[in-house]
Amino acid sequence: MTETDLLIDHFLPHPQFELVRTAVVDAPVKDTYAAARELDFTDVRGGVVSAAGWVRALPERWRNRRHGPPRQPTRLTPDDLDTGSEWALLGERPGSEFALGVAGKFWKPVIPWRRVEADDFAGFEEPGYGKIVMAVSTLPYGPHRTLLTVHTRVAMTDPESWLKFRRYWRLSRPVIGSVHTALVRTIAVSARKQALTAYTRADQD
Repeated sequence: MTETDLLIDHFLPHPQFELVRTAVVDAPVKDTYAAARELDFTDVRGGVVSAAGWVRALPERWRNRRHGPPRQPTRLTPDDLDTGSEWALLGERPGSEFALGVAGKFWKPVIPWRRVEADDFAGFEEPGYGKIVMAVSTLPYGPHRTLLTVHTRVAMTDPESWLKFRRYWRLSRPVIGSVHTALVRTIAVSARKQALTAYTRADQD
């Protein structure tokens, strides 16, 4: 993998399903990346997001199985996903991009999740599963703004799983798209707050 390759291209180069959301954030790359990397998924708000529970429910099932009901309030950052669920932090270029991934049978009402580490993720092909990679990247957009991208790719390991997931995708794609939009919005708001705080401190000094 070269420096010009995207992490998502390395871990899931041939997606069968894909969603991308972008936004120009009124904050420098440093603040925008920090906001994304420190994102608490439980802060993601919106009617559709709350109804779907697409982000929040995944690791909660794991925690309930192993540790009992989660403590309140629950905090859920990318690092929490990596250490407390089947999701793995596949890779990171600090200040630029990071990628999370997981395998599972996503079309089932209660999803059987499968943790796959970074070294094995691209080559994981066990029948009956799908793979998801969600990547977040930040690029300069002029001197004081950032192009933020939240990018999710999905691929199945066999034709039967592809058929099952395709039916699920047709119904769930609008909801998952709304989650992505909410993620971008939440990161952007946090980045602007961080940038404003840094600017105010510098002005006071």
